[in-house]
Amino acid sequence: MTAAWAGARRVLCIRLDSLGDVLMTTPALRAVRAGGRRVTLLTSRSGAAVGRMVPEVDEVWPYDAPWLKATAPRDGAVDRAFVERLRAARFDAAIVFTVYSQNPLPAALLAFLADIPLRLAHCRENPYQLLTDWVKEREPEAGVRHEVRRQLDLVAHVGMRADHEQLSLRTCPEDLVIAAAELRRLGVGLRPWVALHAGATASSRRYPPESYAAVVRALVGEHGVDVVLTGAADEAGLVAQIQAEAGVRSHSLAGRLPLGALAAVLRRAALLISNNTGPAHVAAAVGTPVVCLYALTNPQHTPWGVPARVLSRPVPCANCYRSICPEGHHECLRGVAPAAVVSAALELLRQRAAAKAQPREVPVCRPSTS
Repeated sequence: MTAAWAGARRVLCIRLDSLGDVLMTTPALRAVRAGGRRVTLLTSRSGAAVGRMVPEVDEVWPYDAPWLKATAPRDGAVDRAFVERLRAARFDAAIVFTVYSQNPLPAALLAFLADIPLRLAHCRENPYQLLTDWVKEREPEAGVRHEVRRQLDLVAHVGMRADHEQLSLRTCPEDLVIAAAELRRLGVGLRPWVALHAGATASSRRYPPESYAAVVRALVGEHGVDVVLTGAADEAGLVAQIQAEAGVRSHSLAGRLPLGALAAVLRRAALLISNNTGPAHVAAAVGTPVVCLYALTNPQHTPWGVPARVLSRPVPCANCYRSICPEGHHECLRGVAPAAVVSAALELLRQRAAAKAQPREVPVCRPSTS
């Protein structure tokens, strides 16, 4: 590590993405915080919700960046004022975390204008003065890393390393109370049960509801597995549709769980079945195995650090990076048979049961021979 980076005590970590992206950055944030550095996370509003639950983050600043698709049009005075806020904070360094399809230079310019002296990012073109520490972008041409590995490699460039590489997420006592009350109300928990999250922000990443219904029907009706469906309030209709089409008894927590309580519920589940969406990474962060219906929109966001089965059907249009299927057939997901999902779920449940059944070694006191 250079002397300049060794002396950086206040670090601005810029990750202007969603919940799952922030979670996949947590091992790198752990590396940044090592040695007593103070970490401020600059992120989107959805990223801020989970950022406040990350123990490696000292402070979260939400920012609706004007170069992001979802940001509403506004006067540039908002951003000029934000630059002044950054300057007043007197950060020693800024690290811009991106996927390889994103341009880091707008965020780097923000840090440059705020007089943050050290600035690190991956970048495809020469950033000249905008970055003091430039890691040449070589993805996807030279291969694609998992998102977690990419961000760990970035901070390792300036000598920052984590003591472990698990995702990080902290629930509070109130979250545990809500989760326990909701599960008690549903009457689940006496035997292993499965959570199922059918929603996703992008339509290209949603497994068909009729296929999810077939999965629920088989797990409950043929294998006696309790299923709890989760979802945001605006996904309650989707959850109800799946339950109705399944035609068997299942449970819904749609719209009932704030993010922390969702994490606490997933911690108690034996398994999560989910699209490639935020809750899949929440489950990984709390140590719950995942069956992931993985739309081939991008290759680097599979569940990290937990037993997982990643299911998709190979298609020529893979890695499209589209929120809406450009071909209109959704074949990378529609081509996955519900029976394959059920099989993957049962396999992970068996592995979990076998691991719990392993006898633990009990220390034995042996008489001394001396």
